[in-house]
Amino acid sequence: MKGACETILNCIGEDPSREGLLKTPKRWAEALLFLTKGYAQTVSDVTNNAVFEEGMGEEGDMVVVRDIDIHSLCEHHMVPFTGKVHVGYIPKKKVLGISKIARIAEVFARRLQVQERLTREIGSAIMEAIDPLGVAVVVECSHMCMVMRGVQKVGSNTVTSSVLGCFKNDSKTRAEFFSIINRR
Repeated sequence: MKGACETILNCIGEDPSREGLLKTPKRWAEALLFLTKGYAQTVSDVTNNAVFEEGMGEEGDMVVVRDIDIHSLCEHHMVPFTGKVHVGYIPKKKVLGISKIARIAEVFARRLQVQERLTREIGSAIMEAIDPLGVAVVVECSHMCMVMRGVQKVGSNTVTSSVLGCFKNDSKTRAEFFSIINRR
């Protein structure tokens, strides 16, 4: 990776032996490995047995965690996109430790991504982990590929949603979730 970075620096007209760039290839390699650490993690790794039998199952017993910060890399340009994830689920028999919802989002965000897939992967992972009645996920991000290059539109955000189970089949449940995440 360090050699690849030196090649890139040469290709853009920089001198990798310049004092300010001497340690850049090592730093870049370490940063890229951190930004893509989700490839080395699984959902079961990050949930760490924080799944609890609660015997809920009442329609309307919704658990919502909103405003989870995420940072990912666009797989098309390998530049960042950053924003918020909002997750809601209705437990059947199991609940998930609250911090584990953020950790699940992080597993998938720390990979080369497109926001649409990221949104689906978070919801599907929670469905698989605890088999709730349903899961809803909304992701709102600013993409540096739209801000720093291309159309250069600062302030634009992309919003994606994925609704599974009862959130997909029941418009009232879906509306309640959207109402909760939009309260400010």
